[in-house]
Amino acid sequence: MDDHVRLGATGRLSRRLRRQRRRPRPVVMVAGISDGEQQSSSGVPDRYVEAILRAGGLPLIRPSGVASPNLVSDLFKHADALLVPGGRDLDTERLGLGPVHPKARLTPAGQQDADVALVAGAIKRGLPVLGICYGMQLLGVVGGGRLHQHLPDDAPGAVRHIGNGGGLVDHDVALAEGTRTSAALGLPDGGATWVRSSHHQALAGTGTGWVVTAKDSDGLIEGIEYTGRQFAIGVQWHPERAKPGSCQYGLFDALIAAAR
Repeated sequence: MDDHVRLGATGRLSRRLRRQRRRPRPVVMVAGISDGEQQSSSGVPDRYVEAILRAGGLPLIRPSGVASPNLVSDLFKHADALLVPGGRDLDTERLGLGPVHPKARLTPAGQQDADVALVAGAIKRGLPVLGICYGMQLLGVVGGGRLHQHLPDDAPGAVRHIGNGGGLVDHDVALAEGTRTSAALGLPDGGATWVRSSHHQALAGTGTGWVVTAKDSDGLIEGIEYTGRQFAIGVQWHPERAKPGSCQYGLFDALIAAAR
């Protein structure tokens, strides 16, 4: 009888493992980046695609100008999660957040409108979301947050987070303990980690339902997440640009786990 019980349990485990192996990869909709004002083409850097594939997901690139409610709704029928990658600057005037800073390099209007519709739709549907750089800023402002339009003008004394020619800057961030973000990075108790950034806009505050999960040494917001049950994380840095084996790829693993 004991052997029968053990064999039965082993059989159930074996069947469960076979089902897991057969289970399709979760589909991650990736917000496409327009190549310019004319929006003649759109795509995403291969690093995002590779990070999603490495984590066990299947990327689905959303054309940058698809903004109509019906088309967005149809796209969500095929997605298990959403990733909004880095990009250009937010058009604050279009978002009702004041005049555009003269040094802003604006996201094309069609792409920004489409991205706003995607983020709002994903939050409404409870779909897992990961926003990176521009994507985090978009999560923040759609969620009712405020924006620094240009650093260091809006935060005097802040360290530059963008290199010459728009290159990356390495710096550390302090993570809040007990958050989804710190858990995804393997630091559930908080602490510091090195990141790679390239931005001159940043969130100045979060809206209701969102909390700050990471800050740099100057106190600038570097990470946010939604406080409800939904998985919705934004990071100001570029985890897809981390070195192989970095804990930064845990953010993509967490997104795929939530999508499953």
